[in-house]
Amino acid sequence: MSKQIFINLAVKDLQKSMDFYTALGFTNNPQFSDDTAKCMVWSDHIYVMILSHDKFLTFTNKPIADTKSQVAGLFSLSVDSVDEVHHFMTKGLEAGGTEPNEMRDYGFMQQRTIEDMDGHTWEVFFMDVTKFPSEQQNA
Repeated sequence: MSKQIFINLAVKDLQKSMDFYTALGFTNNPQFSDDTAKCMVWSDHIYVMILSHDKFLTFTNKPIADTKSQVAGLFSLSVDSVDEVHHFMTKGLEAGGTEPNEMRDYGFMQQRTIEDMDGHTWEVFFMDVTKFPSEQQNA
């Protein structure tokens, strides 16, 4: 079996969150979804499980962080072009997300940040490794 990653996020409104992630280009896998959790697929190896607070708490004995005011993690997704970065952000903002800062341009990488309705932070980026500074390539 190939390695996969499942990111589990506690959300207040499961349907709104599902709509948001669908707008970003995720698809729902109904096999691993019910009225307490939705499996949102980014690729064959990357999944985001959005879980109601009650469901999320069945997996931990820690309190759920308030990700509207605190960062619990930064999740980054690569795309194939700067245009895709902008398209991703447009769809996410239209679906209720917020953009906490301006686009960052590192020369070899362009990155934008979006937060979902619960404050979970996603960075979407395009990276052109041929533009990576040569002194860092040899380090």
